[in-house]
Formats: sequence, structure tokens, C-alpha cells
Amino acid sequence: MPQQTKKSNQTSSRYVEDNFVPIRDISNGMITLDNNEKVTGIKIMPRNIFILEPDAQFSIIDNLKNVYNMIDFEFWIMVADRPVDINVYLSQLQLLYNQAQTPAKRKIIMEDIEKGNEFTNNNITDTEYFLLFKEKNIDIINKRIRVLINAFSAAGLTCYQTTNDDLRMILDNFLNGGQTTTFGTVM
Repeated sequence: MPQQTKKSNQTSSRYVEDNFVPIRDISNGMITLDNNEKVTGIKIMPRNIFILEPDAQFSIIDNLKNVYNMIDFEFWIMVADRPVDINVYLSQLQLLYNQAQTPAKRKIIMEDIEKGNEFTNNNITDTEYFLLFKEKNIDIINKRIRVLINAFSAAGLTCYQTTNDDLRMILDNFLNGGQTTTFGTVM
């Protein structure tokens, strides 16, 4: 009998997601779960090491091995694609094109506009890398983030703590098949 009560409580929510996604809040760069655990981590900026000298490549790879070997807690490495939005840049180029006086400048600007349109028409994405972990204690969370940022920095990579937008994008990628959820006015 208690199982039926538990099941009916789970389905009493107005939102389907409440029954299978245990997220209470996203704030301060952390996802707070129903059990008060927090999911957070770092965003690691991509770096093309293949344009470096072979010795520098091997050095970065060895340093990354050391970083991953020093992590003594459960973590997840997430790779997510985010669409590249260059509409503001294209608008600025269009303004420059309209203001350009000489045909040579107009031609160069138009070539850049055409390249930009190729990006937007071909659904170009930016790949982002995250290292996430789960913890209840805020002090431990802050310490882990500092240690990770310093370790990756020593390995030659730039990173910072995840933002609310980063976490929402990760959830959109995994819960909505990569489609960004947008809500607007219904007419």
C-alpha cells in the first residue's frame, strides 16, 4: 500500500519533468537537486594542440594525464555542441557595407558577409567541454573548483566555473536532443 501512495504523490505534479528530473534550482553556477546535492564544475576552453610543436603537444598531454590522475572524486566529462550565433557580427558588417565609400572596401566586406552567411546556413556549432561533479558541501565545491582551475591552467588549458547558462545548455542538449527550449507569447 505505501508504494501506491508514493506513486500517486510522484504523479501529482503539474509538470511531467518533476516526476523524473530531480532538479530544484539552477543558480550560482550550480544545479541544486531535490536531495540538496549540487552539480557543478568547470568549463574547459578548447585548444588546438596540433598546431604546436610535437614536444609541446606531448607536454600538454602528459600534464593532462597528471590532472586526471590527481582527481580523487567522481566526475563526468561532458562534451556539448552549442550553435554559433554571429547575427550581431553580420549586422555590424552590413552597417559597414552601407557606409563604405569605395568599391574595394564594399567587395571585401561583402565577402565577409557571404562567409558569415555560410556559417549560419550550415548550422555551425561550437564544441564545449565540461568537467562536472556532485557534492553537498559548498566549501568542498569551492575547493574542488579552485584545484581544477589551477591544475588545468598548469596543464596549459584555460577554464572557469560553469555558469547558469552553461548548465541550462547542457540540460537542453541531453533532455531535449540538442534543441534549445524557447517560450514566447502565444497569439
